[in-house]
Amino acid sequence: MAPGLPRGAGSREGPGNRMTREDGLRRALVGLTLGGVKASPQTQIRLLELADLDAELARLDHRRRGLPEIAELVRLEARASELKDALVVTETELGDLAREQSRAERDVEQVRVRIEKDRARLDAGQVSAARELASLQSEIENLHRRQGDLEEVVLELMERRETLESQRDEVTTDRESLGAEIATVTARRDEAFAEIDEQAAKASDQRGGIAADVPADLLALYDQVRKTKGVGAAMLRAGRCEGCHLNVDAADLKVIRAAAPDDVVRCEECRRILIRTPESGL
Repeated sequence: MAPGLPRGAGSREGPGNRMTREDGLRRALVGLTLGGVKASPQTQIRLLELADLDAELARLDHRRRGLPEIAELVRLEARASELKDALVVTETELGDLAREQSRAERDVEQVRVRIEKDRARLDAGQVSAARELASLQSEIENLHRRQGDLEEVVLELMERRETLESQRDEVTTDRESLGAEIATVTARRDEAFAEIDEQAAKASDQRGGIAADVPADLLALYDQVRKTKGVGAAMLRAGRCEGCHLNVDAADLKVIRAAAPDDVVRCEECRRILIRTPESGL
């Protein structure tokens, strides 16, 4: 109130413009109800059945996406990918070693043939000069040493190849074992999927039957709220909204109490459709 003004001054309350308590109640009703959407109490209660079925469908969807077999398959398939890569690397190394071993064996064979030719010349007496004889004998000795070195290389390559072949066989065995495990887990996942999908199909059928009995405007409102809030309708129980779990204040309860039975009321806090029952505490 402005200082110096007498009580009632500036309020502009007169017989023609004074807002009655009934006017205030009507305005409050506009805020909590939807004038264009009407439904019988029995029809409104059916929204609770829809809400229960939608919650069940959401639970089943969450369960389906969160099956432990799904995470297990991700882990197993990652391991399978690692084993596949390891096998490719091992096979590539084995191929390189095989080619390297073949070259080394060809080198050994070339040296062996050269030794045989030189020894054949020596044994046939084709070399008579002392200097040429000494040179040929020296060459044969050098070729023997070269042959020994090359044979050592071949042996080393063979050992490396055997090690890689053993690794390859081990990886192959692991892959086969892992494949069997993946098949087992996949079967468990698919079995769980089938069970969940069967339950979801039943709940969807029930939902469709109930939704067919709900007026289109009320169903559209319910679905709109459900998309934003997750739950489209909630019971008003003992003055408390079961959707947001907050107590409805006394003023709003008074407004709801004054609403017609076919008025569709909403929670002021969460805007969900409030369903009145004998348990509402009105």
